[in-house]
Amino acid sequence: MVEMTPCDGGFALRLAGRDVLRHVPESLAISLACGAPEVTMVRGNFRLLDAPVAAGPLSRAEAEGAGRMVLSSADDTARLAVVLDGARLTLTALSPHDRITVDFALEDGDVLWGGGEQMSYLALNGRNFPIWTSEPGVGREPGTHLTDQASADGSFAGGDYWTTNYPEPTVLCSGGWAISLANAEYAELDARQPGILRVHVWSGEVIIDLFEGTPAELTRQLGERFGPRQPLPEWGIGGAVVGLKQGDASFERLEHLLEAGAAISGLWCEDWVGVRETSFGRRLFWDWQWNAQRYPDLPLRIAALKQRGIRFLGYVNPYLAVDGPLYPEAAAKGYFARCLDSDEPYAVDFGEFYAGVVDFTNPEAAAWFAEEVIGKRMLDFGLDGWMADFGEYLPTDLRLFDGDPMQEHNRWPVRWAEVNARAVASRGRTGDVLWFMRAGHTGVSVHCPLLWAGDQSVDFSRHDGIGTVITAALSSGLVGNAFSHSDVGGYTSLFGNVRSEELMLRWYELGAFSPVFRTHEGNRPDDNLQIDSNDTLIAGFVRWSRVHAALAPYVQHLVTEAQANGLPAQRALFLHYPKDAETFTIQDQFLYGADMLVAPVIEQGAEARRVYLPGEGAWRHLWSGRDYAPGWHDVEAPIGAPPVFYRPASAFAHIFESLAA
Repeated sequence: MVEMTPCDGGFALRLAGRDVLRHVPESLAISLACGAPEVTMVRGNFRLLDAPVAAGPLSRAEAEGAGRMVLSSADDTARLAVVLDGARLTLTALSPHDRITVDFALEDGDVLWGGGEQMSYLALNGRNFPIWTSEPGVGREPGTHLTDQASADGSFAGGDYWTTNYPEPTVLCSGGWAISLANAEYAELDARQPGILRVHVWSGEVIIDLFEGTPAELTRQLGERFGPRQPLPEWGIGGAVVGLKQGDASFERLEHLLEAGAAISGLWCEDWVGVRETSFGRRLFWDWQWNAQRYPDLPLRIAALKQRGIRFLGYVNPYLAVDGPLYPEAAAKGYFARCLDSDEPYAVDFGEFYAGVVDFTNPEAAAWFAEEVIGKRMLDFGLDGWMADFGEYLPTDLRLFDGDPMQEHNRWPVRWAEVNARAVASRGRTGDVLWFMRAGHTGVSVHCPLLWAGDQSVDFSRHDGIGTVITAALSSGLVGNAFSHSDVGGYTSLFGNVRSEELMLRWYELGAFSPVFRTHEGNRPDDNLQIDSNDTLIAGFVRWSRVHAALAPYVQHLVTEAQANGLPAQRALFLHYPKDAETFTIQDQFLYGADMLVAPVIEQGAEARRVYLPGEGAWRHLWSGRDYAPGWHDVEAPIGAPPVFYRPASAFAHIFESLAA
């Protein structure tokens, strides 16, 4: 029950049995300002600056009927309407101001989660999180060698703890409430000041939906708000999806893995469109159709693989290289975003090549891409899935067919997801095609069946290595995304940072307990170990691909559960144990459904790790069969035996037990 009532010369907003917003003359919770934004983008890395001029304090309040207050400054130059309609709070500037800041009140012990897909921190307390989709960065920790090298050219490509492909202005509180903004403009979720969650939005109107309940109930309600989740295809969870990009030689390598005994459900060749060598590494040729020179006889090979139960996957993104054959066709139709000072297509620098931005605010352009590119050149060609890459690069200094790019920037991944979903639905194949995205914002989960955690560095680093994909899955799962996975082995290899055998083996272990187990050769495949580089890596891949395949019935149960109640497959512990404060900040282990707990090893050289087992009753160690009581434990974790536990009374216990055989 949400209530807004006048009090003490102001008003109070009551939610979950407490005043979460209290604006009174001696403690003003809402303020207005006028902004002066400056946006800089270099290859998908953004810096946003502002020089706001604050309005006078909103020290006066007048009730204008039930659920409506008007706040104003003493000189009446700043005015704001506050309206509560059901569980939706709308704040609208009645004066010419375009910045609104709202301070929500926190109680001692409150822990905040949300912000979309966060890589570094599951709990938001003590930090500020800008909401602006972008490249996450390389290293993501200023002051470290890798991050500083990546940013040395002035591109801020190193990133920081808050940079993410998928930010979202949604926050859940352990106190039993949540807020979710309907705004797509730049925003900040600032929890640096004790006792306050400050929400700052670059807009003259802010719309906030309010929720109350346990964390699991809030997750379900948010899922309902965003819309139904797409199912994963059964074939996609029945074995590993092998990522190879060596042209026609990829098929021979696949056969060697199959002969070794690997359980494989898909072959993913992102280079099906051809390649372009750059200083960053091996990039793809951004023209979304079969490159017959790199993959001769591909249609026949795809058909032959499918007869054996192995699907073929490719790659696409929402841009077209200026030197590709599709570019002039789209340009002639007027389907690109345009320059500010001319009708010429706007060209984005993607690092040693340029590409046009297909303008999805133009309905004809969106329909053309869905039908002519994805529909005919991919689905009709024989692809059963793809990486739907990018979506976070929309510049702000261009002209769109419809809309302001400052407002459209965060919406762009959702528009891109909608184009993919539209193409799949047009062929009647929703739920059968496995496609996945890294970029997102509010509503992307309605269209996209599967996230992947982006371009992690090929290492164990705290803010950009293997461990960040766990945080990504847990945080994104709170805001409507049921399924997440990662590039097994990592992706980004720069400045001499290359994969180790240990990293590969540990990532196998993590990938096996993800809904989809997909490998990637990375941006510099020739410099890095691959899943078939030596006998140890092949044997490890075979074993963990078979573990993943054996878990398929349980994962299918999680898919059904997600459809029914909105809970993600990989869950933060507090979703099932909301009264256990010990679980509130744990981000390096997860519940895989309600019956299994996985604590991946994400520290280099570790052969044991600390594990927390929540709730009541025993948890059974998967590999030894030993029962552990709830609480903290130091658990042995040699390579090949990461800490995994399950509930002995689970209906799936026989499946779990078979994994240790």
